[in-house]
Amino acid sequence: MSRVFDRITDALDVETFLVCDSAEEAKELALEMMRDLGFTDIDVVFTDFSGPGARVRVRAYLCRSGAKYSWLDPAKKEEA
Repeated sequence: MSRVFDRITDALDVETFLVCDSAEEAKELALEMMRDLGFTDIDVVFTDFSGPGARVRVRAYLCRSGAKYSWLDPAKKEEA
């Protein structure tokens, strides 16, 4: 059976609230979190600092435009 990440056509977004002292710290923590999860191509999409921390949305790109798409590989289709 194929992995679900092989079926994602573009990116994975993660949104959370982080306890921190500034929006800049929230961005750094969010990027560190995504790297800890194993992602390397990451963007911070949104931050909203308020009170004890910030709401943050980060995006991990699994396939950028023009990438070699795993779902087009005939061998992968047979595995699914």
